[in-house]
Amino acid sequence: MGGWRPGESAHGLLPDRRPPDPSPLRTPRRLGYGPPPAPCPHTKGPRVTDHPRPTILLVEDDAALRETTEMVLVRQGFDVSSVGDGNAAVDALDAAWPDVVLLDLMLPGLDGISVTRWIRERSQVPIVMITARGEPIDEIAGLEAGADDYVVKPFDGPALAARLRAVLRRASFQPAPRQASGARAQDLGDGVALDRAALEATRDGRVLPLTPTEMRLLTEFADNPGVALSRTHLLEKVWGSMWAGDGAGRMVDVHVQRLRQKVGAEMVETVRGHGYRLRRP
Repeated sequence: MGGWRPGESAHGLLPDRRPPDPSPLRTPRRLGYGPPPAPCPHTKGPRVTDHPRPTILLVEDDAALRETTEMVLVRQGFDVSSVGDGNAAVDALDAAWPDVVLLDLMLPGLDGISVTRWIRERSQVPIVMITARGEPIDEIAGLEAGADDYVVKPFDGPALAARLRAVLRRASFQPAPRQASGARAQDLGDGVALDRAALEATRDGRVLPLTPTEMRLLTEFADNPGVALSRTHLLEKVWGSMWAGDGAGRMVDVHVQRLRQKVGAEMVETVRGHGYRLRRP
């Protein structure tokens, strides 16, 4: 079911002749999104297979839901590989990186939060967390660990596919070149610079490990320095119009918090009752 499997190439399975590693948390051999400890910008990593269809690793312990979701996503144009627990997810990612990881929060073995943290130590591949309805604390925990988005059970198959495509678009976006001629990077103050040509941000010359969503969020702030941007504005520009509901504001707040941890807490200011703004340098 689905054409792609971790470790598979256009010419068949890739042999693994290494002795087994006793540790369940191994360093991936192939990093489509940049080697540790400082991942390359997220757009510099092409898919690790030659398949024209986006590849998804689905991690879900409910066998019936896993099979149904895989069938729906295959019909929607994705190549899907699925596993049933966190340790198997790590093994699959150790073999090859997909385009998106669709990851259940509650898993046997390593839970979704632990897997997300493991991924973020090695890659900026987009992660969409699957959470249970009525558990906002789970949504927040997943986003704080490094997930880019989340879906709530039960979910509609076509709507899930649309959400995944939106995540892929965010991961491959090209910000408009607004730098002056001859100026490669935009100075945002406090040693932070945004290089639109290279699709990376640096602080004191060190590349910041921003996720695709964080990069898009920083770019939106940089396009509007000193301007108060509402949460609704940020949702539309960064996540797209499909995002709405009670958790939408939390989504923005958690990602702004994560961005502050990387660029500096004072750089993005809170505008009470409205949203956020980037402090002018």
